[in-house]
Amino acid sequence: MKFKQFIGFAYRAIVVQTLTYFVAGLLASTLLDYAAKWGQEIMAIYMRPITHPLVMAGPLLQIGRGLVFALALIPFYEAIFKRKLGWLALWGLFLGFAILSPVSAAPGSIEGMIYTNLPFGYHFFGWPEVFAQTLAFCLLLYYWENHPEKKWLTWLLTICYVLIAALLIMGLLVTYGA
Repeated sequence: MKFKQFIGFAYRAIVVQTLTYFVAGLLASTLLDYAAKWGQEIMAIYMRPITHPLVMAGPLLQIGRGLVFALALIPFYEAIFKRKLGWLALWGLFLGFAILSPVSAAPGSIEGMIYTNLPFGYHFFGWPEVFAQTLAFCLLLYYWENHPEKKWLTWLLTICYVLIAALLIMGLLVTYGA
């Protein structure tokens, strides 16, 4: 992949990661009442409150994560993005390496279930969000990467990205001052 192609791919990965992360997080925090769940004693030790500035800025910080994903996917680009059902192969990688078996004892992972003191049910609490977000990421990135001629999609996703970033920045400034 040439550098110019990588820049386009990285841009799409960053935009898709940020948008799917924001939407999945917003839906999950509302539907699953993260404020109450994270406020419980066992979770309050582990998780920052959803009103914390870093948590509020989380979607903005997905720029770095999207770039890491793009860099990590480059060696596998042809095997994922140039084959039928490549999105499913990508999602399988996310499920296997990032969600169920990361190298840390993260909540929801096999290692987390073994090595942490979190009650067993807490490990499944975040699954709807992470499964949905990673699935949406894989589907949308795969589609966008394979349909570069759809300029309306580029414009739509870029406008959504800019609007969400602007709203998040304004929210942080209003809440925590400039």
